[in-house]
Amino acid sequence: MVRVISVEHHRAKVTALLDRPVTQDRPLADCAGLVLAADVPAGVALPPFDNSAMDGYAVRSVDVVEAGERHPVQLPVAADIPAGRTDVPALLPGTAHRIMTGAPLPSGADAVVPVERTDGGTEKVRISAPADPGAHVRRTGEDIGPGAVALAAGTVLGPAQLGLAAAIGRDRLPVRVPPRVLVVSTGTELVLPPEPLRHGQIYESNSVMLVAALRGLGCRVDVVRCVADDVPAFRAAVEPRLAGVDLVVTSGGVSAGAYEVVKDALTGAGVEFAKVGMQPGGPQGRGRWHGVPVVALPGNPVAVLVSFEVFLRPALRTALGHPDPDRARVPARLTEDLTSPAGKRQFRRGHYTPPRPGDADARVGLVGPRGGPGSHLLAAFTQANCLIVLPEDTTEAPAGTVVDVLLLG
Repeated sequence: MVRVISVEHHRAKVTALLDRPVTQDRPLADCAGLVLAADVPAGVALPPFDNSAMDGYAVRSVDVVEAGERHPVQLPVAADIPAGRTDVPALLPGTAHRIMTGAPLPSGADAVVPVERTDGGTEKVRISAPADPGAHVRRTGEDIGPGAVALAAGTVLGPAQLGLAAAIGRDRLPVRVPPRVLVVSTGTELVLPPEPLRHGQIYESNSVMLVAALRGLGCRVDVVRCVADDVPAFRAAVEPRLAGVDLVVTSGGVSAGAYEVVKDALTGAGVEFAKVGMQPGGPQGRGRWHGVPVVALPGNPVAVLVSFEVFLRPALRTALGHPDPDRARVPARLTEDLTSPAGKRQFRRGHYTPPRPGDADARVGLVGPRGGPGSHLLAAFTQANCLIVLPEDTTEAPAGTVVDVLLLG
């Protein structure tokens, strides 16, 4: 009898299989999308000094309190302060300094008058509006103080986070390094373009999808394509590469028929195979081969992508420390009738439309299937932006039924 396990059971096993990745200091340019491994304190205050928020004139607010359109105040311009000037002279009473955005506020000044409220003079300036104390001044540390935690461990490093790291004087950050992954596609029927197809052959696509998906998580990926359904050939292609990788992901060769090369090669070698109660993607395998984690996926392309989304992606994101390893899950109302096999959790490709203002139920969107349930219908997947989840105890879901949807992308 083939052992049937639940989706949750297999997911837990795959997640436990993946070791926490090593931590490494990397240049900022190499950290995008990675997860911070330790708190990063601010080495400097932001802003590091009082500075002007506008192009204009640094003044004492008491010197321009009477300024108006009809009766402007005229002050001598005693200095020019461009951004980057380090020898800023103090502002004396009854004078103004022309100042640019980001330039240091001179001592003695407590406000900036925007150039638009002046005549723009360079020797003398006519000011036609008062300025309250602190007007258009960025104060030292108003964004973040020195020593405060600027970025917390577990932060996913996007453009804003990397910009902040640079602004506080960091050129490297401690991050969790994604694993080195070897992707192996198996099947004697597989050939590579531009070789012409003969009857009974198909072009190999699984490795292309897996490499793209894994690189999207930051993984470094190597690939072995089109390994024949021959156990010695499989071992010869893969075993020499194990020492250089942290994870092996295979596609094909895990089902219950003959010529199941991955199953035949790795059964008894540390990898367990089982049938998961799901559609598509029932046949699955996971374990360690020569100490290296192995996740063995089915061979049909839709089953490969669904298995990656359900098992491998969340496991890798958990290992990398992402605070939200799972895809967003939302409710949606079916636009068509669906059926599902008893005892299996079905993942159907679908297109989700969010609710719009004025909908009867503003919390529930609409979702319709794209293509049938077949695990070979890859073209339909390109039209999908979600997976419709039908539970194991659901065999019929009429149009109008509210279902769970996993949002892709």
